[in-house]
Amino acid sequence: MKKILGVIPARWASSRLPGKPLADLCGKPMIQHVYERAKLSDALSGVVVATDDERVLNAVRAFGGEAVMTSLKHPNGSSRAEEAARKYPMTADAVINIQGDEPLLNPMMIDEVAGALAEPEVTCATLCRPLAEEDRTNPNVVKVVMSRTGDALYFSRSLIPYPRHEPSVPLYQHIGIYGYSVDFLRLYVTLPMTPLAEAESLEQLKVLEHGYKIRVKVTACLDPGRGVDTPEDLEFVRGCLRRG
Repeated sequence: MKKILGVIPARWASSRLPGKPLADLCGKPMIQHVYERAKLSDALSGVVVATDDERVLNAVRAFGGEAVMTSLKHPNGSSRAEEAARKYPMTADAVINIQGDEPLLNPMMIDEVAGALAEPEVTCATLCRPLAEEDRTNPNVVKVVMSRTGDALYFSRSLIPYPRHEPSVPLYQHIGIYGYSVDFLRLYVTLPMTPLAEAESLEQLKVLEHGYKIRVKVTACLDPGRGVDTPEDLEFVRGCLRRG
């Protein structure tokens, strides 16, 4: 069995919601909801919040969670997760990067990524779900196409593939949870940025452009949850939590 560390990157700065990790959701900071859901995963040997702000660090420790300080200069969550994995006192074989703004996270999705990482040839894995009709033209919803072996061919904010002929192939939305072997994560953060990754503002394209593979699993979760990017998202999540 691999030892898998769950890392929850939680930076303070946010253009739309500054201090988002500590946003109150029914009496608990958002980061606590994410942490507690991650702890329900059967696959993780440990969970740690990786933050760049002492307010988040202290809040996590106040509810009994594990947290480490990381640099302010990380370009993305995977880079922050790599630093946390080096700092956290647990030897891990793999790291799962869990979004810090997913308070409705289904822990089964963490287990699904861990299952993909258990396959011998897989060093990087993520998830997808069927694409909703209303999200086909939404650039904030990232789409993915896969090979017959389940490896990503491309990620895009545009609709891919374009349904020129009927019947069309299934369309999938990417879910932003990533798993890495520790060795690949250390390699990943050293890779230079690439043109397609910059053009689409999608960090995962850097992996593909450098010739590496990302295994993509279609989640079995019927409701993968909703992330928090706006004040409206906060109100939606509060309503879900109140209803239980």
